[in-house]
Amino acid sequence: MTHSAPNLDAITQLRASLAHDIVRTPLMRCAGLESLLDDGSMVYGKLEFLQRTGTFKARGALAVIRGLSREQLAAGVTAVSAGNHAIATAFAAKAAGTSAKVVMIASANAYRINACRSYGADVVLADDAHTAFEMAERIKQQEGRFFVHPFDGEAIATGTGTVGLEICEQCDNFDAVVVSVGGGGLIGGIGNAVKQLRPACEVIGVETNGADSMHRSLEAGEPVSIDRVDTIADSLGAPFALPYSFELCQRYVDRMAMVSDLNLQQTMGLLFKHMKLAVEPACAASTAALLGPLRELLRGKRIVLVFCGSNIDWDTYSKLAILN
Repeated sequence: MTHSAPNLDAITQLRASLAHDIVRTPLMRCAGLESLLDDGSMVYGKLEFLQRTGTFKARGALAVIRGLSREQLAAGVTAVSAGNHAIATAFAAKAAGTSAKVVMIASANAYRINACRSYGADVVLADDAHTAFEMAERIKQQEGRFFVHPFDGEAIATGTGTVGLEICEQCDNFDAVVVSVGGGGLIGGIGNAVKQLRPACEVIGVETNGADSMHRSLEAGEPVSIDRVDTIADSLGAPFALPYSFELCQRYVDRMAMVSDLNLQQTMGLLFKHMKLAVEPACAASTAALLGPLRELLRGKRIVLVFCGSNIDWDTYSKLAILN
C-alpha cells in the first residue's frame, strides 16, 4: 500500500480528543428488519444519523480542521458537498473558531443549505459536482483557504475509523458490516479499523447504479472518474475516486453491491414501516443491499448496517419514499 493507514492508537486518540464535539452513536438491534428477513439473521444498526450535524461527516471534518496550523485556521477553510460534508465542515469550522466558505451543488436540498448557513458558513452554489470542485480550487488559490476534502486523506480515514472502533466496542460478534459508498471515505476508515480488530469480518460497500465510481475503480485497479452522477442519493454522488480512499477500499473492502434508486425509495418506505425511521436515500443504501443483492450471501449471519446519516426535510422525504 502506497499510503499508510491509521493505526488503532491514532483512531483511539482522535476519538478521545473529539469527545466534546461528537457523540458515541448507538448500535441497536433491528428487530423489524430481522422479522422482515425471517431467515435467522441478526441485524444491528449503527445510528450515525444521530451524530452531530446529522451524519458521520462531523468526525472527519473535525479531524482535519483540528490538525490545521494557526495560520491555516486564520485563513479559513473551504469544502465541496451536496450537503452533508458542507454542514459538517461549517460545524467543525465554528467549533475550531475559524470561517468556512463551502461550495454546494445548486440542486442541494434547501434544508441542507440553511443548515450550513446556521453554522455561519458562506455558501456558494455550483451547477454540478465537477464544477463544484473547480470552484473550490479557485477559492483555495485566491483566498488561501484550506480545502477540507469530503472523502480522501488520512485525517478523514482516522475520523471515519472512529465509527468502526465504536462498532467493535458495541458488538462483540458480527460477521459483516455493510456501508454505503460515495467517495469511499467512510467505508475506507471503517474497514481499516474493523479489520484491525475483527480481521475475519467481511466489509461490504454499497453504491447506486448512477454513482458507481468505486465499482469502476476497483475493477480498473486504479481510481477513475465517471462522466455523470445520476442518483437520488446525492450524498453518494462522488464523481471520481481518489488515491488514498481508493487504496483503503482496495485493501479492506471484501466486496461491493449495487442498488437502484427504486431500491432506495422502496427501502426508505420499509424502514419507516418496520423501524419508524425516516431517512435520506444514502442512509437506506445498506439496508437496500441487505434486502436485495446481499440477502442470500448474508442469510443467517450477524450483520451491522451503518445508517450513515439523514439530513432530509419531510417534503423531500415524502416525495421520494415509497410508503405502503
